[in-house]
Amino acid sequence: MGYQVSGMGFYSSYFLLVIPAVLLSLWAQSRIRSTYRTYSQVHTHGNWTGAQIARRILDENGLGNIPVEPVEGELTDHYDPQAQVVRLSQGVYYGNSVAAVGVAAHETGHALQHADGYVPLTIRNSIITATNFGARLSMPMLFLGLILGLESLVTFGILLYALVTVFQLVTLPVEFNASERAVRILAEGVLGEDELAGTKKVLTAAALTYVAALIVSAMQLLRLILLYGRRRR
Repeated sequence: MGYQVSGMGFYSSYFLLVIPAVLLSLWAQSRIRSTYRTYSQVHTHGNWTGAQIARRILDENGLGNIPVEPVEGELTDHYDPQAQVVRLSQGVYYGNSVAAVGVAAHETGHALQHADGYVPLTIRNSIITATNFGARLSMPMLFLGLILGLESLVTFGILLYALVTVFQLVTLPVEFNASERAVRILAEGVLGEDELAGTKKVLTAAALTYVAALIVSAMQLLRLILLYGRRRR
């Protein structure tokens, strides 16, 4: 007894479910890069750099112990909850543009979430190790199960991949909330209305990448369930 997957079913499900989602993801990535580069050319009236904004937000919220460090690359900005450090790409760290300030405020928003015990962030941090495990081993387990005809391994592989989808789902409120915090803080005397509008566009474009990532993961999971979820004689 084993699994049989027809070539037609394999490719039709791939093109109907996964390819459109991947194209959406590529579009979202392209949009964030183009939007970021556009507003990287728009300087703030106060000449705030990303590093200065991040430091100001952290200090005003009692997080003076959290360092702000530059990191190589473009759009590599992140908050590391284990090391408790905000890392900003050099264009953001040293830049005084609307885009730089917005991204810096967003990343410090994650630090504020961590300090507040924001539940979705706590959940995401607690499952990240299991998610990495699932991302690495889900497909090998699934295909090994298919080769050996073991339903338990196929099911285990699908469950491992489901962890990736759950992680992407939990990531959405984490990212949206960080952006909301950033906009609220920047609106309190840091940026003017015109500058804030540009920042919102950058953060909205960034949010779309996370939405697209969830859709890709969900469509891939659905495809796996449809293809391998039923055992055939």
